[in-house]
Amino acid sequence: MTPKVSIIMGSTSDLSVMEKAAKLFDEFEIPFEINALSAHRTPEEVETFAKGAKDRGIKVIIAGAGMAAHLPGVIAAMTPLPVIGVPINASLSGFDSILAILQMPPGIPVATVAVNGAMNAAILATQMMATGDEALMNKLIAYKENLKQKIVKANQDLSEVKYRFKTN
Repeated sequence: MTPKVSIIMGSTSDLSVMEKAAKLFDEFEIPFEINALSAHRTPEEVETFAKGAKDRGIKVIIAGAGMAAHLPGVIAAMTPLPVIGVPINASLSGFDSILAILQMPPGIPVATVAVNGAMNAAILATQMMATGDEALMNKLIAYKENLKQKIVKANQDLSEVKYRFKTN
């Protein structure tokens, strides 16, 4: 099975955040790979990965990084593939990571999700791939409908909660 998505993290300490993306890809039956690469500690490996990802069949890269958070931008500089950055809350409530990922120079975009937002990164990657895959698009539509139904049910459950001054 050839992976379509690559999940990269700066270190395995980021796995508790990035595994949310892995779980969503499992749910959608999208083949993926997951690796730890560091823009600072393993720059040669990052370059080899980024330059070879397209030829290996990867369609989207999700890169999570904390603190200086250079990993998503370094990868984006070396690949034509879309890169989604996940800022990890490693220090400063993740604001340092957000800024490092968001503030890319012209021509080197990195789509950026919320701090620790690996699940949304996976949904965004799925949406990108689904534009050319009708079966995947149908799974995505069903997934989003299920999200809607959860809120509808939550409101039904809330209607049963009673307070003296509650009006609905």
